[in-house]
Amino acid sequence: MGRSVWFVGAALAAVFALTGCATVNGDGGGGGDSGGGAVPGKAGSPSSASADPEPSGYAQPEDWTDPQRWAALPRGKRTDERGSEVEFPHTTEGAVAMAVASNQTAMEGENTTVDEQLRLYHAYVSERDQSPEVAERVEKHALDTDKMLAQDMGIAAGDPLPPGAYVRTTVVGFKVIKKSSHEVGVWVLARVVQKKGEIEREDSSYTRTLIGVEWQDGDWKLSTGVTRQAQQDVQGQTEPKMVAPGDAEFNAVGWTAIREAS
Repeated sequence: MGRSVWFVGAALAAVFALTGCATVNGDGGGGGDSGGGAVPGKAGSPSSASADPEPSGYAQPEDWTDPQRWAALPRGKRTDERGSEVEFPHTTEGAVAMAVASNQTAMEGENTTVDEQLRLYHAYVSERDQSPEVAERVEKHALDTDKMLAQDMGIAAGDPLPPGAYVRTTVVGFKVIKKSSHEVGVWVLARVVQKKGEIEREDSSYTRTLIGVEWQDGDWKLSTGVTRQAQQDVQGQTEPKMVAPGDAEFNAVGWTAIREAS
């Protein structure tokens, strides 16, 4: 697996770590638990984030085990000027749907990590957790990620990705740890995949993100305060293992799989 796959997972972590709105771990290659070093550029963050580049050795079992828990999450009422769904329902499912949306990205063609990270930042981070300094650090870290992707794919920095090349992050599961009418703490499990071109193989890794969201001004937003409370709530508990839907352990650790809403 290319180093850039786990680094892109770390790049997603940067949006949250720089604001203190989530705690992120990455497996570096296919699943399993790991810790690791700090995400570059997160100095001063009240939260933590890590992505370990060492493969965990996880391999999805050949036998498929149906997930015991499924959810069809609601969509946001509208799409903002940067292309993000916003205005989710004032329900637990709406909060989870926003958390899922804030963890999904696609870099392909001329769409860059900078585009995606700033899109997430402006759409989903609470206004009280935003600042020009934080936005600048998020953008700088995303630029560093784009440079690494360009090097890994053999193109000049700033050029569009090759035809058929992409890096996508897709949420495949979640686990609510605490909920109330205005605050929700949730683990989010995502798969990061990279392909360098039409005939290249697809590499993948997983990330596990602890997110705190709060109902503010008619929508759910990522919140430093709620995330800190979620971190306290899970202290001393075993973090849910990063395993794919279809693995029996997906059920054992309490993940809920996501079904596409109609």
